[in-house]
Amino acid sequence: MSSVVRIQNDFTSGELDPRLRARTDLAQYQAGLTTARNVTIRPQGGAARRPGTKYIATLSGNNIEAVRMVSFEFSVDDSYMLVFVPQRMFVFKNGVQLTNINGSGNPYATVSAIDSTILAEMNWVQSADTIIIVHPELAPIKIVRGATDTSWTISTISFSFVPSYGFSLSVTAGSSVGTHDHLDVTASSGTITVSSHASGHSAANIFTSSAATYEKQYINVIPFGRLRIIRKVNNSTLECYAEVPLFSDGDIDDADWELESGYEDAWSASRGYPRSVVFHEGRLFFGGSKSLPSTVWGSRVSDFFNFDPGEQLDDAAVEATLDTGTFNAVVDIYSGRHLQIFTTGGEFYVPQSLDDPITPANLIVKQQSAFGMRPGIRLQNIDGATLFIQRQGKSLQDFVYADVQNAYTSAKISLLSSHLLKSPSEMATRVATSTDEGDRILIVNSDDGSIACYTLLRSQNVIAASEWTTDGEFINVGVDVDDIYVVVKRVVDGTPYYYVELFDESVYLDSAKSDVVPVLYSPLASITMDHLEGETVQVIRDGVVEPEQTVPASPFTITFAEPAVSEYQVGLNYTTEIKTLPVEPRLPNIPSLRGFKKRIFEVNAEIFETQSMTIGGKEIAFRQFDGDLLDAAIPEFTGLKTLHGILGYTYEGQITIGQSVPLKMTVLGIDYKISAGQ
Repeated sequence: MSSVVRIQNDFTSGELDPRLRARTDLAQYQAGLTTARNVTIRPQGGAARRPGTKYIATLSGNNIEAVRMVSFEFSVDDSYMLVFVPQRMFVFKNGVQLTNINGSGNPYATVSAIDSTILAEMNWVQSADTIIIVHPELAPIKIVRGATDTSWTISTISFSFVPSYGFSLSVTAGSSVGTHDHLDVTASSGTITVSSHASGHSAANIFTSSAATYEKQYINVIPFGRLRIIRKVNNSTLECYAEVPLFSDGDIDDADWELESGYEDAWSASRGYPRSVVFHEGRLFFGGSKSLPSTVWGSRVSDFFNFDPGEQLDDAAVEATLDTGTFNAVVDIYSGRHLQIFTTGGEFYVPQSLDDPITPANLIVKQQSAFGMRPGIRLQNIDGATLFIQRQGKSLQDFVYADVQNAYTSAKISLLSSHLLKSPSEMATRVATSTDEGDRILIVNSDDGSIACYTLLRSQNVIAASEWTTDGEFINVGVDVDDIYVVVKRVVDGTPYYYVELFDESVYLDSAKSDVVPVLYSPLASITMDHLEGETVQVIRDGVVEPEQTVPASPFTITFAEPAVSEYQVGLNYTTEIKTLPVEPRLPNIPSLRGFKKRIFEVNAEIFETQSMTIGGKEIAFRQFDGDLLDAAIPEFTGLKTLHGILGYTYEGQITIGQSVPLKMTVLGIDYKISAGQ
């Protein structure tokens, strides 16, 4: 058979699931990869070396593997990454750790209520200078940023009214409550006063128990009427709201009413606290609790800590329970076009017509899909789509409103690359800040400490997955505006440490110390790498890759071969690999080359601003020997690089692109010539 040419113009399908190896009929196959390790897929189609990470700080405390990162945007100029470990909160700003928090002399604030069991399913929401944190076992707390970056106040929220629920209901006939003839009813200013009377209209003291015994309980009236008791006025009088209007405003005979009791606060240490929280249209909404997992509560309008239903006017507190044929524990809520409610059993929303606000009279909840959401992983929103991890952790779903259907639909974002989801434990998103990058979804896997990175450009149907690994395990990830922070577990000199690191596009190493040498400073001869004692590190000095070194014991000094004049990077190298799918050129007379032996004898790679690349393990030359340039940075190259003389036949016909040194690399596309035979 004569030679053929296969062209792969882009990599916008990213790494495909191995179970798709036979699906050469898919359009995504032609733009897919077998391996996309430690690269990011550009929306234009290229694959580039992923950013490295800069070392920021080492976390301290007990059981640090339980960690959560929370972004806090206080103003346009002031945003923070809050890193929680058991009983401690660390604060980072602009890639720097803040110290002496609250004047304590420590680089953290003490948060006694948050332990390792809380962190795994902690939920939060921010408004202005306050962040509210909830968990079924935690009385809701608020953290308030003070007058300075290092001033933070942490306290338990004091609610002016907590909703109630009848956990242990009992009904007592009016004639059994006490000795009296009737109840006298008086309406005034929206409330109803109920007074007990004996013969001769003298007061009858039948409400002699404590005030708390009656508050939030109910009086049911025959033939109809239902009064919620607000407070005890005295031993003969109660003040109420009418949740169901009374049949008449006359006296109520003692045989025509009953006291319904057993109602208590819906949230308490014994009944549990809310699981999720969000602000929506001037209300604070809580979703689910340990004892009431399927209930959603909304505060009074602009009175966030008051959940009093009052007279059920439009601005009063609201409440709804998700009653369907399945168990629906609310795990997260999102404020978008509508109030979206995500549960372990399905996805719901609160419909609103003509932009009417949510009120007690119109609050209804409708189910849209039944995938269920994985507890503990916060949902994200990109370009109008709400993204969540399916309950079993096997897929990444979106939740999008379709105007044509007047309903929400859900699809699997990770359909072609679900193999990269390995017991996901955290998710964060970074919205694109320029046209040469896409939105990124970063999902941390607890199985192997990798990150599944999805590049999205919804307008062009780009969904490209890649896998990020490091010398250690990614534990958590968070995004502060456009800065991606990670907590990484690294075993250094036999001891596990937990480092806060920051992804940086200008850095090509991990856990690196990197900086620019100021023009007025003397050249820098060495740097201290105390956080990587005993580790083999790569050195990049003024763009030149120097030989690897092992970090010695104290004083942990790495000395450059030549003093750094402009900039330096010292850190851990990581492997970059791009591997194509088995070749399938779609010849007109031969539908498949799967059973043929193949030899790729020429590869042409279109690259952009690249300094280092290997093809099939063979080094591609970038340095031009027309001068004394061996101790200068390798110039960036844009254009075509060709590799000839590739030997060996295989049934797969795949190309592997990598790097031997950590420098810039962006591959835009490749074409290669194939010789196939029997």
